[in-house]
Amino acid sequence: MTPWVIETKGLGKIFGPARRSVLKDIHLNIRQGEIFALLGVNGAGKTTLIKILSSLILPDEGEVRVFGENILRYPHRIKPLISLVVGEERSFYWRLTGRQNLEFFAALYNLPRKEARRRIEKAAVLLGIENLDNRYQEYSTGMKHRLALVRSLLSEARLILMDEPTRSLDPNAAFKLREIIRNDFSGGTQRTVFFTTHQLQEAEALADRIAILDKGKIKVCGTMKELQDNCSRPGASLEKIFQHYTSEVD
Repeated sequence: MTPWVIETKGLGKIFGPARRSVLKDIHLNIRQGEIFALLGVNGAGKTTLIKILSSLILPDEGEVRVFGENILRYPHRIKPLISLVVGEERSFYWRLTGRQNLEFFAALYNLPRKEARRRIEKAAVLLGIENLDNRYQEYSTGMKHRLALVRSLLSEARLILMDEPTRSLDPNAAFKLREIIRNDFSGGTQRTVFFTTHQLQEAEALADRIAILDKGKIKVCGTMKELQDNCSRPGASLEKIFQHYTSEVD
C-alpha cells in the first residue's frame, strides 16, 4: 500500500486557445494525517491544482493518484473519500434553509439524524453561524462560505481539500476554524488536510509542511526548517522565504 495520500508526477494544466500553462511539472507527495499548505499569490494556480486533486477538472499532463488510485481512471473510487470546500459554492440548494441543506448532506454521508443535528449545531456555534433557518439565497457570501465549512465537518472523509478556507471569515471565525483544523482534523483522526492560502501566518501556524507555488511551478516544499535550509537562510521568517522564491526570475 502506498504511504502517500496524494501523489502527483509531472502534473500540468493548459487553458484556452492561447494554450496558457497554468500548472507546470508539479511533483508532490503528501502523507496520511498531514496538514499541508499550498502557498501562493492570487493567480498562482492554487485553485486549479485543488480542483484537479478532487477530480473536478482533468490535468493535461502527468499523473495524479489519491489514496493510490489514478484519478483519471477511478474517480468514482476517490470522490467518497474526499471533502472539498471551495469559494464558489454551487452545490447548495438555494430555496432550502441552511439547516435543511446541511441535514440533506448529512443524510448523504449516512449520518444518523440525531448525530447530524448535534454536529450541525456544534459546528454552527464554533463558526458563528446564526439563523440556520434562513433560506440559503438570503445568506451573505461570508455566511455561505461558513456553511460550506460546516458541511466539510459533517463528513467522515479521509482527505479534506480546502481552497482558502478562511477567506470571507472575520478574524474570530477564522481563528476558530484554524483551531478546528489543528485539533479535529489532525493527530489521531488520521485525516489529511490539504489547503491553499496566500496568508503566510496561516500557513506557518497550521501546516506540517508548506509548498510555495509561483507562476504555476512548485518552487520549494518542506517543513519550515527545510524551507530555511533550501534558501540558505537559517531562522528566516516565512515572509522572507516567500519573497526569496517568488521574486526569482524564471
